[in-house]
Amino acid sequence: MNLPKVITDLITAQDKFDSAAYADCFTEKARVFDEGKDHVGKVEIENWNAETNAKYNTVVKPLNYEEHGKLGILTAESSGTFPGSPIVLRHNFEFEDGLIKSLRITL
Repeated sequence: MNLPKVITDLITAQDKFDSAAYADCFTEKARVFDEGKDHVGKVEIENWNAETNAKYNTVVKPLNYEEHGKLGILTAESSGTFPGSPIVLRHNFEFEDGLIKSLRITL
C-alpha cells in the first residue's frame, strides 16, 4: 500500500508510543476529532496522544488507503487494551503543506 510519508510517520510514531513525533506530523493549528472530542493544536494533540497511549497501548495496522486531492481516508485495524479490541476505524485526513491539518477518527 502506498501511503503518504506523513501518514507513514504518524503510524510509526503511534506504534512506538512517541507522542512528540506523533504531534510533529500535524500543522500548528491542526484539529483531531476522536471519541467525541476535539483536540486543537500540536500541544493538545501531543497530550491527547500521550494519554491515550498510557490508557490503551494502541497500535495501528493499515488496511486500505484512498486519496482525493488534499483529503485522504485510511482504513486501519487498531488494537490495544481497550474494550472491543481490535477494531477497524476510518482515519479521515486533510493535508496542508505535507502535514496533517485535520484528522477525524470514526467507525
